[in-house]
Amino acid sequence: MATESKAAALRGKSATELNDELVALREEEFKLRMQRGTGQLRNTARFQQIRREVARIKTVLNEQAKSA
Repeated sequence: MATESKAAALRGKSATELNDELVALREEEFKLRMQRGTGQLRNTARFQQIRREVARIKTVLNEQAKSA
């Protein structure tokens, strides 16, 4: 149920907003990789959360592209 509401919220955004959010998530993922490399990473579960959010955004972007 929670993922449906997350996807529905993403569907309400424009493509530029989704791309901006995608860039922000990729930057966060990069920072987490650097923290993991230096041994400072505390929240390892955040990697999975970011991957799933990226997948949701890409899915919505593909849906929008197909419908246009």
